Amino acid sequence: MEKEQFVAVRRNSDGDLIAFKSNTGKEYDYETAKELCEQGLISNAQTFKGKGGGTYIRGIVVLLLSSSLF
Repeated sequence: MEKEQFVAVRRNSDGDLIAFKSNTGKEYDYETAKELCEQGLISNAQTFKGKGGGTYIRGIVVLLLSSSLF
């Protein structure tokens, strides 16, 4: 099975990442995207533990689009 790649993200008004779009056209909320990364199903992203102990997504090279274009 070929891994998906994230190709776009959506940010909220505070600039936080809230959604990811894959090369297959699927859209994932942050928590689902994080789970997919942890399972190794996304080829261009991974998770890491922050200083506060939270788990976050990194390693994404994407074209940032506004929510109206996503």
